[in-house]
Amino acid sequence: MSADLMHGDCLEWMKEIPDGSVDLTVTSPPYDNLRTYNGNNDQWGEHVWKAVLADLYRVTKDGGVVVWVVGDATIKGSETGTSFKQALWAMECGFNLHDTMIYKVSGTGAKGSVYSYWQEFEYMFVLSRGRPTAINFRTVRRPKASGGSRLRKDGTRKREARKNVGEIIDSKIGNVWEYSVGGRNCYPHPAKFPYELAQDHILSWSNEGDTVLDPFMGSGTTGVAAKNLGRKFIGIELDQGYFDIAVKRIGEA
Repeated sequence: MSADLMHGDCLEWMKEIPDGSVDLTVTSPPYDNLRTYNGNNDQWGEHVWKAVLADLYRVTKDGGVVVWVVGDATIKGSETGTSFKQALWAMECGFNLHDTMIYKVSGTGAKGSVYSYWQEFEYMFVLSRGRPTAINFRTVRRPKASGGSRLRKDGTRKREARKNVGEIIDSKIGNVWEYSVGGRNCYPHPAKFPYELAQDHILSWSNEGDTVLDPFMGSGTTGVAAKNLGRKFIGIELDQGYFDIAVKRIGEA
């Protein structure tokens, strides 16, 4: 599968992407300047993410999906709520908020304010242009259960004890996904993106041969997963150092 890698401003490079040509975007934009990206934070702000989301709607196919992984900073005792603003803006641009998923971060130790519970998750907003064309649910093997509730003739329901019936079936998982930061294919970056997170979303919302985009490519994890899974990939990265790492990793995938 091919990969088109672009160094520079994603708003400029996205102009080169034709309307309705991308099946899936999996990306994690900067989080309220929570981390320093080699001095490239200064131009980030609402004016940028609004334009990016609007252009993502333009380049996304009907039935395509954008997975937008984001968290919020806490400033003067209050979370910014930027993540919610971005999701609502995406809906104004035309996207459906298909699912609000949770990325539970394990293995990082305590983080957040001492005046609140420790922060353990980030949002994964699954935005779709209409009903998703590709839906390949991640599943686990579980015993099939019987019971639950039974409808009586008078319209009421009778609760019955659930019990396993011996058959093992594939059951789709929930929308809280837990990953450790680091591990497989981990490269230097202030916002490490688990390979398995990118892999699971690519498998869920695209098919082999589809085109996957990451406009904030970083060190290229989405691209590596896309190549390994037989997808075409378009990646854009502003920082030269991370871009060079991504080129090497994706080239070796």
